[in-house]
Amino acid sequence: MTSSSRTIAFRALAGAAGVGAVAAAAAAIRHKRATRGLTLSTEVAPNELLRTPDLRPDVTEILTDDGATLYVRAYGPVDGDPIVLSHGWTCSTEYWYPQVNALAEEYRVITYDQRGHGRSSVGSLPLGPDVLADDLSEVLKATVREGKKAVLVGHSMGGMSIMAWAGRHPGEVKEYASAVLLASTACDRLVAETTVIPLPNRFPRVPVPVGRAVLKTPVPLVSSPVMTRALQYVSMSPNASRAEVQFCENIVRDCKPRIRGGWGAALSGLDIHEALDHLAVPTTVLVGSMDRLTPPVHARKLARVLDEAGHLERLIVLPGVGHMSSVESIDEFDKEIVRLRNL
Repeated sequence: MTSSSRTIAFRALAGAAGVGAVAAAAAAIRHKRATRGLTLSTEVAPNELLRTPDLRPDVTEILTDDGATLYVRAYGPVDGDPIVLSHGWTCSTEYWYPQVNALAEEYRVITYDQRGHGRSSVGSLPLGPDVLADDLSEVLKATVREGKKAVLVGHSMGGMSIMAWAGRHPGEVKEYASAVLLASTACDRLVAETTVIPLPNRFPRVPVPVGRAVLKTPVPLVSSPVMTRALQYVSMSPNASRAEVQFCENIVRDCKPRIRGGWGAALSGLDIHEALDHLAVPTTVLVGSMDRLTPPVHARKLARVLDEAGHLERLIVLPGVGHMSSVESIDEFDKEIVRLRNL
């Protein structure tokens, strides 16, 4: 990688943590839909799962105590078993289109825009893990029907939301959740452990003060071939197709620079490791082997702590997959959701 490319990639870190990667399919994706007693296999054209869902969602807007509005979409049968999807930094509900398209015919698939992202407003509270926790709590109260429990799926900042929620609202964990999938996420040391920037040996990690400064910078993202390549390097596997790269880039570019910078600053000093003690339901930890933003060292730490507490379902490392595991490895990601749903 050239010096100029490193500079571009370093700047792209400020806006790329919510951009994902998809491994390109050669001719077709083998997409498997699992029902309670049967697994169905169908041929799906490349990138077909990235399309806007045909199903029309039920839309709910939740007003929080500090004046924020949380935008929620629920797809699929009202009485279906719920799956709640929490997206990452700089993304939106649209990020979960592959899962909606794959799962919503059978399950009640619930997505929401994180505070300040997509159609959700930012409110007046300082951004941080407590806000993530409380917002998820409100979404669960509004969408999980009495007598039902949800599989909670969190990617990147969405996984942090689930962990923060468990720590701040431990009494709700067994009330609302039957199982959890923590994907491409971390509970602390986000800056210290990133491998985005290929530094010389004497600097094995991005210096923490520098990383924090970059993450909170509200730089506009202008569409260009240079920016596309930088975003792909930072957060995608090298095999992502042009359509998949564009899908992810469109989503992250829609995030307002001020929101991206504000959440970047909030996440740079994140430490919610103690919250794992309260995640008392079967929990799978999933990561791509090529994830630069939340490398496998984070997943192994999460898995170790959960295993010691007796709540680890399993650790999955997807070979050759980058940070956006739910897009880069749709089939494997969805199979784990369904497996957890059927426990």
